[in-house]
Amino acid sequence: MHTFSKTRARARRTVAATLLVAGSLAASGCNPSEFLTIEDPDIINPTSVNSAAGANAARVGAIARLNVATAGGESLLLLGGLFADEWNNGDSFIARQEIDQRVITPQNNFLTDANRAMHRARLAAEQSVLLLRQYSPAAPRWQLAEMYFIEAYVEDLAAEHYCSGVVFSTVIEGTESYGSPLTTAAAFARALAHADSGLALVTGTTADDVRVRSALQVIKGRILLGLNRPADAATAVTGVATGFQYLTYHALTTTSNQFWNFNNLAGRYSVSTSEGVNGMNFATANDPRVPVCAGNDAVCKTIGVTKTSRDDLSTPYYVQRLWPLRESSVAIVSGQEARLIEAEAQLRAGGAAAALGTLNALRATFTGLTPLADAGTEASRVDQLFRERAFTLFGRGTRTGDLRRLIRQYARTATAVFPTGAWHKGGNYGTDVTLPLPLAETNNPNAGAGVCIDRNP
Repeated sequence: MHTFSKTRARARRTVAATLLVAGSLAASGCNPSEFLTIEDPDIINPTSVNSAAGANAARVGAIARLNVATAGGESLLLLGGLFADEWNNGDSFIARQEIDQRVITPQNNFLTDANRAMHRARLAAEQSVLLLRQYSPAAPRWQLAEMYFIEAYVEDLAAEHYCSGVVFSTVIEGTESYGSPLTTAAAFARALAHADSGLALVTGTTADDVRVRSALQVIKGRILLGLNRPADAATAVTGVATGFQYLTYHALTTTSNQFWNFNNLAGRYSVSTSEGVNGMNFATANDPRVPVCAGNDAVCKTIGVTKTSRDDLSTPYYVQRLWPLRESSVAIVSGQEARLIEAEAQLRAGGAAAALGTLNALRATFTGLTPLADAGTEASRVDQLFRERAFTLFGRGTRTGDLRRLIRQYARTATAVFPTGAWHKGGNYGTDVTLPLPLAETNNPNAGAGVCIDRNP
């Protein structure tokens, strides 16, 4: 049937259905004013969650918001990797270009959207904690602990990416309570407190207990690395299985995997290789931890990518194969990260041989990787460790934080760790080593809100 004919047929069916409904309403004597009492399924009245079922629905909603704030949206997992050296900008949007080039303005709309998604997840988890405690006190403790994990995860993500001065506002009895600017160290401390609150709750042995406890242990270890407490970080992750994964799930019909959407489908991002002198050779290393193909080559065709260039019609166009489908799940924290935390603590304590052994044991879990040799010097061992972190944790939102730690904790210069020199679309890289706070945050009436205390790493 031609498109026009199909349209006319659909229109006839719609009219017929409308007349049938109208006739039914007339026959039943329906009062038109009754339509005013119909409940809108998209609007949730606060009183609707004041029950055990409502509290559980709020909990599930917080997990869904975490999905959007991570692999289910253009979040800091993507934008932070674009800011660092995991991705190149593959389109002509100025806001993405300034992130890639490290010349970011507070008006950047992509960062504003990512920031809102993060805080929505955090606030949803925070409110779920209150609801679960009040209306579902008999619920399994891991459910409450998982909400604390979401809070800790988001707060750590903010501390790793944003300049000093990040703000965490809240809602009290339906009214917004504005937060005040926090230093980076204070933001990490806040995240640590929430991780500890969750760990104090989850003491069971069920699969969900172990999953949530392991997630809390790993995020606590990540936070402690940010606070320059590597020994405590290693203690925090003790007992986490190397094969552990905390997954965000995706589907064709709901929240898509956005690595796939923005890289494989749209070409708005391209996997970087040796970006700006200092960047890792992610796209060309032939490393099984970051499997990559070039657009329309034989390997890319096996996962359905036949584009030959990026969205800006430039080449090369490198495509990730870690998540080859729109519905591929993503491990946002894992036991692999736990082993890397332990290796860093061993190296910082002077145990170069122990650190190398830990790295090689982790490498042995990947097919195609050979053991590393001792790098020989302290500086080279640090380089080796952070290369292992870069490839093992690619796309998981850790890279910007790692580059900042190299400056802050290992006395590297910004020009030695961030992409520098000539930018691939013309001009040069800027000097940003943190993300600015969104301009929208200046609506907060508290002193200093929306303005960086400093832009230091």
